[in-house]
Amino acid sequence: MQTVLDEIRTGLAAGTVVPFLGADTLADVTHRDTGQKIPASSDELILALNNGQPMAPRLMYEFPRAAMNIELKRGRSAVNRALERIYADDAWSEAGVHRWLAGLELPYLIDLNRDTGLQKRYAQRPHTLIVGTARINSGLRYRLYRHDGQDYGAETTDDGIDPAAPVLFKPCGTPWPVPQWIASDADYVDYITELMGGFAIPPFLKERRKGLKYLVAGTRLNRDTTRMLLSDFIFGAAEPAGWALIAEPNDKERRFCARLGLTLVEADVRELAGLPEPAACA
Repeated sequence: MQTVLDEIRTGLAAGTVVPFLGADTLADVTHRDTGQKIPASSDELILALNNGQPMAPRLMYEFPRAAMNIELKRGRSAVNRALERIYADDAWSEAGVHRWLAGLELPYLIDLNRDTGLQKRYAQRPHTLIVGTARINSGLRYRLYRHDGQDYGAETTDDGIDPAAPVLFKPCGTPWPVPQWIASDADYVDYITELMGGFAIPPFLKERRKGLKYLVAGTRLNRDTTRMLLSDFIFGAAEPAGWALIAEPNDKERRFCARLGLTLVEADVRELAGLPEPAACA
C-alpha cells in the first residue's frame, strides 16, 4: 500500500497525475458561524435544497434527480438560488485536502464540487478556470476564465489563454466569478452528451491532457453520473490510466475501474495527504 501511495505522490509532484475530486474532499469544511458541514454529498445537497427535509426514496437516490424534481415544481431559479446561497457564502472553512493540493502547484485539476475553496487557493497565482455549462441554445458547454493573479477575466476562445498556466476545471459549477451550475438531470444529460461529442472541453486542453494519469479521490464510482463524467474526462489517458482511492469498493466499482484501467487503492485521500480524519460536525 505505501509503495502505491508513494508512486501517486511522485506523479502528483511531477505534474503527470491529475486529481479528479469528489464530495469527500470537503468532509472537514464547516461554517464559521453555525459549525455545520458544507453540503457536498448527494444526500447533503438534497437536504440543503429541500429546506432540510428528506424527499421520496426515489428522489433521494441521487442529487440530479432531486434537483430535477425541484426544478419542475418550483422553477429553475429555486435550484440556482439555493446553490448560490450555499456556495457563495464566505464563511466556509478551508479543506485540508485543498491546502495540500495547492501546495503541490499542480498543472491540472478536476473538481466536481461546487464550492470556491480551490479557486481561493489558486487565486494566489495566475491560472485558467473552466466551468461547465448546459442547456444553452447553441455553442460550447464550458466557460473560460483567465485569472491574472488579481481577478478573473472572461475569455471566449483559447487564444486568450496561457497554455502553460495551471488549469482548474469545475464541470459542475461555481458561484465565482459568475454563478453557473450543472445540477438537474436535464443539465447532466445535455452536458454529458456534449462532453462525449467533444464540445465541453477546450481544444488546448484536449491536446495537453494526452498521456496523463488520473487520481480519483473523494468520490465513489457507484453512480452512473460520476462514472460517465470520469469516462470522458480521462479520454486519452496513459495506460494504465491511474488510480481510484476507494476505502471499501464494491464489485461494481471494481469492474468499472478495471475497464477504465484504474488501479483500485483501498485507502482514503487523507491517508495519501497525511491528514487526520475530520471531526464530527454540528
